[in-house]
Amino acid sequence: MPAVALQAIAWQAGSLCRNERFAAMNYSEFWPRYLAAHADPRCRALHHAGTLAALALLIVAAVEADWRWLVAAIVVGYASAWLGHAVFERNRPASFSHPLWSLLSDFRMLGLFLTGRLAGELRRRDIKR
Repeated sequence: MPAVALQAIAWQAGSLCRNERFAAMNYSEFWPRYLAAHADPRCRALHHAGTLAALALLIVAAVEADWRWLVAAIVVGYASAWLGHAVFERNRPASFSHPLWSLLSDFRMLGLFLTGRLAGELRRRDIKR
């Protein structure tokens, strides 16, 4: 699915969120805030590990045709990310205000990390830790 379509879907979901302060935000405004909320490399590491583990569990769910692995994927993915926010960042995860944008951004951040471009994106946004 093209990124523009994902952004449109995420924008619609974001506009339904309870916190009106964030409801008017578009994805290009959200992304730098998302990165700033993940300034600590330990938090990002937990996000990357959780996202990769969740993807592996989704594959297991498909191979085994067992819905319980889907539940495990959700729990593992979110628990590791939320742990990073609680312990290292000491902030509120973006998944509470913009769940779809947060999910999209988790994959975007992981993709940048895996391709060696995350450090450049953090520098470009002047995000330091």
